[in-house]
Amino acid sequence: MSQEKASITHDEKGTVETRSAVTDFGGEASLPPPPTLTEAEEKQLYRKVDARLMPILALLYLLSFIDRGNIGNAKLQGLTSQLHLTGNQYNIALTMYFIPYCIFECPANLVLKKFRPSRWLPGITIVWGIVVVMMGIVKNFSQLVGVRICLGVAEAGLFPGVVYYLSIWYPRYKLQYRIGLFFGAASIAGAFSGLLAYAISFLNGKGGLRGWSWIFILEGILTVLAGILALIVMVDFPDTAKFLTPEERAYVVWKKKYDNSSVGEEEHFEMRHFWAAMLDWQVWLHVLIYMSIIAPLYGITLFLPSIISTFGYTAAISQLLTVPPYVCATIVLYIFAHYSDKLKMRSPFVYAGLLMCTIGFVINISSAPPGVKYFGTFFVVSGAYSAFPGVVAWLGNNLAGQYKRGIGMAIHIGIGNFSGAFAANFYRAQDAPRYRLGHGLELMFVGMGLICVPIAVRAYIQINKKRDALEKAAREGGESVKYTPDDIRRLGDRAPDFRYTL
Repeated sequence: MSQEKASITHDEKGTVETRSAVTDFGGEASLPPPPTLTEAEEKQLYRKVDARLMPILALLYLLSFIDRGNIGNAKLQGLTSQLHLTGNQYNIALTMYFIPYCIFECPANLVLKKFRPSRWLPGITIVWGIVVVMMGIVKNFSQLVGVRICLGVAEAGLFPGVVYYLSIWYPRYKLQYRIGLFFGAASIAGAFSGLLAYAISFLNGKGGLRGWSWIFILEGILTVLAGILALIVMVDFPDTAKFLTPEERAYVVWKKKYDNSSVGEEEHFEMRHFWAAMLDWQVWLHVLIYMSIIAPLYGITLFLPSIISTFGYTAAISQLLTVPPYVCATIVLYIFAHYSDKLKMRSPFVYAGLLMCTIGFVINISSAPPGVKYFGTFFVVSGAYSAFPGVVAWLGNNLAGQYKRGIGMAIHIGIGNFSGAFAANFYRAQDAPRYRLGHGLELMFVGMGLICVPIAVRAYIQINKKRDALEKAAREGGESVKYTPDDIRRLGDRAPDFRYTL
């Protein structure tokens, strides 16, 4: 740890305020002391950051979700019949995407730390765009499985990479709204994918290719072009961002560094950070919560066109009818993300999303008329997509220390995404039109979340109350400070001044 030129003062409430002038954290040594900004000036600064970062990140994730989910649209355009897929071969092809996707997420994040984000993220975008184009020319089941595996490998680095990237730029209570802006592209992708599939269906037969081939080829080319654009416009880290003034760069770096702790976070990796994340109870509890959202999210993303087609609509109309639920989900997602950051709470919005999924799946597993079931899909799509940013931001808020947080989030996302592989096998062709097995299994996952979220909230409340009581007793007893700044940094989220987000 470099020597810090810092002033530490205690206010009347006993809290600690720290403002570092120069350290070697994240290149901060070359920056001037951070300025003191008013609330309005700080908002203006982060709006400036938003304008530069969020559009290109949202575009990349929109295309990522289109490219992993467009196989559901391609199925309605003759994919299964032309490739002679039988039995559960379609479900197997879906599953084979998730296995490498989950395995390679953590290694991909390590590569991101070694290479510049402005090169790594656009680079993998171009690669998976090429893979999607190749998907349009496959001739059999084996080739389809092969390109789905390649797609999972290529896309693995995007989501955890962007979440890590955003966590470097934004403090904890500004993060969910930005994850929401970024992840909102996924729900928009659902709507956009349906519209694209409907438009591309008119190319059926052109160039000797079926409509499903054109879906992959055209959307893959679009992804490659977006990756090239990202190479031009993306920036790396706050301390090197040329679109900010030196003072603005210093403020962003300082704000993030002292976000979770009054004395900053540790700057050098040690193996104890790995074990701290692996042995932390909250990481594994949040894995279960994450799985309870991911299973319904991927289940509805991959099979919504097929589910709607069982309501008696043609393939083209079914593609169009996938659009309104995603539009609704996007609106709900942004509302949840805004108020979650404003109220500095995550659990109520995660729980609300789970309840919405419960309502939607109960409607769809019933014998209700098709119109009512279609209404139920709005609840499922809106609940799953709107809860997801909160699930990710919640654990990120409650892990302190950049290395423990990075490892904990990798475990959280990497293991949690295996529920997407489960969901890929929930909806079998022989279970149409009611898909009772699929909807029932989704309800099981949602129920797991409905149990785990209150457990996490209760645990956090008890720990926060205990730390409040110890701090109050120490202040009233006039006891001297027991911990040095180095002790606080080493303790991370176990430090006495750290409070868990509910």
